[in-house]
Amino acid sequence: MNPEVKVVDDVTVLTPHGKLLGGNETDEFEERVKELNEAGSMKLLINLGKTTFMTSVALAVLFLAYVKYTNRGAKVKICSVDKRIQQIFVIVKLTLIYGQDLHDTEEEALASFRTLPVPAGL
Repeated sequence: MNPEVKVVDDVTVLTPHGKLLGGNETDEFEERVKELNEAGSMKLLINLGKTTFMTSVALAVLFLAYVKYTNRGAKVKICSVDKRIQQIFVIVKLTLIYGQDLHDTEEEALASFRTLPVPAGL
């Protein structure tokens, strides 16, 4: 199943579903992140509230999303992470990478985007 995509204000919200086991479902998730990045999305929120399991392949997608967005001055955040997946984030140090960009709810994450400073020249 393709991840859901919606836009709230100026934030693109990407919501993958079910288990991201490293197969077609993870490829679709990775492709969607890549498409949004290449389209110039400046604010991406990955809502993991409907994701029940992730392999290292899916974790790599999250890491690469952070790197690619950050490298071009954009922002990516994650919300609604299942407790079991949170434990994996801690083990692989993804919590250190995302830091303050991990949020309990979509509403909290969206609100945090509204407090971002506006880049110079905009």
